[in-house]
Amino acid sequence: MSSLYIVIPAYNESENIEKTIDQWYPVVERHNDEGNSRLVIINDGSKDNTYELLQKCAATRPLLVPLDKPNGGHGPTVLYGYRYAIRQKADYIFQTDSDGQTNPDEFEPFWNQRGRYDAIIGSRAVRGDGKSRKFVENVVCFLLRMIFGVKVSDANAPYRLMKSSLVAKYIDKLPEDFNIPNIMFTTYFVHYKEKVQFIDITFKPRQGGTNSINVKKIVKIGWKAVKDFYKLEKDQLTKSQLYKRADKSYST
Repeated sequence: MSSLYIVIPAYNESENIEKTIDQWYPVVERHNDEGNSRLVIINDGSKDNTYELLQKCAATRPLLVPLDKPNGGHGPTVLYGYRYAIRQKADYIFQTDSDGQTNPDEFEPFWNQRGRYDAIIGSRAVRGDGKSRKFVENVVCFLLRMIFGVKVSDANAPYRLMKSSLVAKYIDKLPEDFNIPNIMFTTYFVHYKEKVQFIDITFKPRQGGTNSINVKKIVKIGWKAVKDFYKLEKDQLTKSQLYKRADKSYST
C-alpha cells in the first residue's frame, strides 16, 4: 500500500470548499493505506469563512486536515502543503485546486501508472478558463524552452501525482515564497530526465466564487517569473561550473 496526500490550496473559497471536499475526500478514502492517507487543504489567509467551513467538515471526516497560514499566494501555499506532506512521510503527493475546475473522476489513471513513473502531470489540451490563460501558458512553455531547453505542452496544470521523494529532491531549490513552483517542478523533472508522464485532462471554468488572479496580476507574476527563471538557470549554471572545477581539482 502507498499513502496519498492530496494537497489543495484555498483562498476565499467559501462557495466551493464544501463541494471540493465532497469531490476529493472519497479519493483519499479509496486509497486510505490503513488510515495513513490525508486530504490536506491549506487556507491561505482567506478573508471569508473558508477556514471555518474546513473545520466544520473536518469534524466528521477524520482524513481531512485543514491547515491555516497567513496569506502568501497560491505558489507559496502549494509549497507549504508539499513540505507538510513530506514531513508526514507521505509516499505520494497529488496537487489540485479548490475552484472546481478539475475532475476527480480522472484521478485513477494517474494512480494506476504510479509504478511506471515518478511524476504524472495533467495536460490541459482544452481549457475552460479562457483564451487569455491559454495564451499565458503558451508563453510560459516558450520561455521554458528558450531558457532551460525544456519542451512541454503544459507546465503548470494543477493536477499532478508525484512521489514525495521526488518533490523532496527538488523543493529546496525554490524559495518558500516562490510564485509558480509547479512550473519549476515540471521543468526540473523533464530537464533532469526523471520518469515523468503527461496525461490529457479536462479543465472546466471556475465553478463558483471569484478568481483572485486578474490580468494585472498575471502580467506582474509573469514578469517576475521571467526574472526568477533566469536567476534559477544562472544559479544552476554556477553550481554546475563549481562541480566541474571540483572534479578537475580532485583528478589532478
